[in-house]
Amino acid sequence: MIQGKKTALITGAAKRLGRSIALGLARDGWDIAVHYRSSALEAQSTADEIRQLGRQAVTLDCDLADEQATRTLLPRAAEAIGPIHCVVNSASLFEFDNAASFTMRTLDQHMHTNLMAPVLLAQALHGSTPEGAQSVVINLLDQKLFNPNPDFLSYTLSKAGLQSATVLLAQALAPKVRVVGLAPGLTLVSGDQTEEGFAIAHQQTPLGKSSTSDDIVAAACYLANAAAVTGTVLVVDGGQHLMPAARDVMFLTK
Repeated sequence: MIQGKKTALITGAAKRLGRSIALGLARDGWDIAVHYRSSALEAQSTADEIRQLGRQAVTLDCDLADEQATRTLLPRAAEAIGPIHCVVNSASLFEFDNAASFTMRTLDQHMHTNLMAPVLLAQALHGSTPEGAQSVVINLLDQKLFNPNPDFLSYTLSKAGLQSATVLLAQALAPKVRVVGLAPGLTLVSGDQTEEGFAIAHQQTPLGKSSTSDDIVAAACYLANAAAVTGTVLVVDGGQHLMPAARDVMFLTK
């Protein structure tokens, strides 16, 4: 467990799950660097709410598809708020394609944001963690990696790469950096999904419901503090991955 001041950089923290995780870690005693790409107002709102919880917060813009910009993100965060002990890779490109519509450009875009940027941030965290100290990287994955279907092909390939990177980086960066995965199920309305369609799909799990934002936050807080956990993925989905389906879960509507 990290001792003393705890500081986290969370990518994609302006909205959706990234915002929830940022607020959850703040409640757990972490100061937060709120990363965003273009959602400046939402990022500032997240930071303001973190400060209301009595924690420090800064906002940092960065295009994670830009290698040089990504390499400067963690040093910028450390300069603004103090040494970083945790990186949560929550930012994610999630655009539909399949085997028929797949292009190299689409795959390249997903790979840059969803795989290459998290690896660069893990590399930077390792370089900034002193000998004898320990930091952690939490990679947001997806239950569909354990329950595959061909929808969102480029997204799925990029997340599969990040799952493998979680293991490889855990091996390479130990003992200074733990690297873990967190795989949510259907948690929030996505794309052009309707609220009604989301409610139907959300119930199609062995436990009768998939993950909520609170479930993911609780798991992230656990992983951030679990000093003996590395190189593994925690699937938080109500058992969604145990129910094979021919289409992505967001299409499972009646």
